Amino acid sequence: MEIILVDDHTLFRNGLKMLLDTLPGYEVTGEASNGKEFLELIAKNDYDIVFLDIEMPEINGIEAAKKAIELKPELKIITLSMYGDEEYYDQMVDAGARGFLLKNTNLQEVKTAIDTVMNGGNYFSQELMQSLLRNYKTFKEHKEPESELSDREIEILLLICSGLSNQEIGEQLFISKRTVEKHRANILSKTNCKNTAGLVMYAIKNQLIEM
Repeated sequence: MEIILVDDHTLFRNGLKMLLDTLPGYEVTGEASNGKEFLELIAKNDYDIVFLDIEMPEINGIEAAKKAIELKPELKIITLSMYGDEEYYDQMVDAGARGFLLKNTNLQEVKTAIDTVMNGGNYFSQELMQSLLRNYKTFKEHKEPESELSDREIEILLLICSGLSNQEIGEQLFISKRTVEKHRANILSKTNCKNTAGLVMYAIKNQLIEM
């Protein structure tokens, strides 16, 4: 599996490359320090995955992601994030990012993220998701999503994104845990999501939550 690292900090790239090179089946075959270099590289070479920083000189990660997907629709994008980058997540999701990792993530979670996105899923690191949920300010007045979720399903989706368990959601809404589980299954089916991380990304993309 060929990987390209895009980050304007050389030391960080070197450290991540050393970690990834310890995993069998993974090889870092490209590096870039900004979005412009990245786009030039993928125009000439094929990669499976890019680890892409958000804030970079020349062309930032958001614009680079959009242009990269136009050039290479099969490229899987994992965003490299720092605390405070939350305001950009909806733009990165719209640009085509499939995974989000904090830069202090351990190697096992990096591997899990790669495996998840390569299998067609979405991935939010657990630490990042907890930080994201803590930093939610308010829920936006929503427009009905294309998936035609009911008002109750949207209510449960937002509670899922707030980190509540099925039992806790049931207690808050005065419904049974089994009823919550049925709603959750319907929400996953309607949104084509596979897990909570996917639902968080869906809620961000459809502007159901404000960070």
